[in-house]
Amino acid sequence: MPELPEVESTVRGLSQLVTGRKITDVWSDWPKIVRGKDFKSFQKGIIGRKIVSLSRRAKNILFHLDEDFLLLVHLKMTGHLMVGQWTLPDKGAAQAIDGGALSEKVNGYIHMILVLDDGRMIALSDLRKFAKVRLGKESEVFKEEKFDQIGPEATEITLLELSKLASKSKKAIKSVLMDQEKIAGIGNIYSDDILWKAKINPLRPALSLTDKEIKDLFEAIKSILSLALKLRGTSISDYRDVFGEKGGYGDQRLIYRRDKEPCKRCGSSIKRIKIGGRSARYCPICQKI
Repeated sequence: MPELPEVESTVRGLSQLVTGRKITDVWSDWPKIVRGKDFKSFQKGIIGRKIVSLSRRAKNILFHLDEDFLLLVHLKMTGHLMVGQWTLPDKGAAQAIDGGALSEKVNGYIHMILVLDDGRMIALSDLRKFAKVRLGKESEVFKEEKFDQIGPEATEITLLELSKLASKSKKAIKSVLMDQEKIAGIGNIYSDDILWKAKINPLRPALSLTDKEIKDLFEAIKSILSLALKLRGTSISDYRDVFGEKGGYGDQRLIYRRDKEPCKRCGSSIKRIKIGGRSARYCPICQKI
């Protein structure tokens, strides 16, 4: 699932490419992608609107449109947004016209396209069809998506906030890091790497962390996310940037999806366990309970 670095990289790319453009048409072969209204109402509401700016909240991509309208896109597990040109068939799959990376198979699961006034398009590719789109007045969308329940951004959280957060939870620290109501933007990829870098076992109850461990965790959050943003995210699965190209953090992963590989610090075999139904990796030597 795209996490903070992937979503933020997408927002930065879109901001450079489509800010100021007007949406002239919308196509989809999967109308259920739109939440809160039928597809015809969605078409009527978005056609003719200007993209004023873009931003991110947690893992949500936010298109700020004219007249205080907001288009929210959540990429879920396998979604990503790209800019280019595609065919708009009455039946069958949309095909990239530009070629290059946009024509690669991973970029070919197009289920929604926004046509812009300069001839370019914004396409949403999503293999699993879990992504969602919502359009409405900004205040309405924020309420429907329960934005008031989202925690502080992982890139903005302070050491004091993190300390208070950990001291109030008996849950495993891995689960706390991934809880969007506690900290926004971190998922399975970066929680694994953050905890490894901080030498904290993912099963440790959050409230058991010492002041030094909290500080190490705080520094690991900032360090890992900063590097991942610099490298435009992780593309070991379906995520691609707005040009359909891979991010570079996959080559720099510390522990995520490195099951049974040697630990980069001590050489011990990386272990994989389940916490709250999600996989977690750790080094049994460097990250002892």
